[in-house]
Amino acid sequence: MNNKILDRLNEEREMRLKGCLYHYTQVKFAYNTNRIEGSKLTEDQTRYIFETSSISTGDNKTVNVNDIIETVNHFSCFDYLLKVAENPLSEEIIKEFHGILKRGTSDSFKDWFNIGEYKTRENFVGDLKTALPSEVPKKMKNLISEYLKEDADLNKIIDFHYHFEMIHPFQDGNGRVGRLVMFKECLRNNIVPFIIEDENKQFYYMGLKEYPKSRLRLIDTCLHSQDVYKSAIEYLNIA
Repeated sequence: MNNKILDRLNEEREMRLKGCLYHYTQVKFAYNTNRIEGSKLTEDQTRYIFETSSISTGDNKTVNVNDIIETVNHFSCFDYLLKVAENPLSEEIIKEFHGILKRGTSDSFKDWFNIGEYKTRENFVGDLKTALPSEVPKKMKNLISEYLKEDADLNKIIDFHYHFEMIHPFQDGNGRVGRLVMFKECLRNNIVPFIIEDENKQFYYMGLKEYPKSRLRLIDTCLHSQDVYKSAIEYLNIA
């Protein structure tokens, strides 16, 4: 399949170019997805970390170490995403996203946290109950099996995301892993990918909560995010 976006991202990753689609995506993706989950790093700080592997606050404020580690880890997650972008989605890929994202964080030193593996304790999505730890392996296997039965379009990818988040298979990091999966699956199916922006997180959260009754808000939020990414592609003259 001729996938110009994936080809361009991989080419620029190997060349380590600045000011290109790969550079833009790494910074925007890491900043927004972590910010949605509570990171205090700014977009400029995220860009500085990506470009220099260092950080400067410039205002004498303290910076959470986990925010820095998870930002760097997300850069690695995205590189792994590009490596496996054309592979069928699997539990192994999803677990690897989680393992890369959480390695070296304070959570990784808790045995029960189980990084790179499914959760061992119950958790919530907001005020919604999620799958019990004992239910997760079967639910994830069934979810992926059903998803892979036919080619995916954007609506199917979003639908997978909703059900993934309702299972909430990991102790933490489910939102970030889920958004990485959406980006990967868009690339695999030759669909323009997208990054949910922090400024739209309330629409995103409301869309997930309303999804069983109405899919429109979540789909519209994703379509808006896709339009933003399309604008970047068009500006960079990528067909």
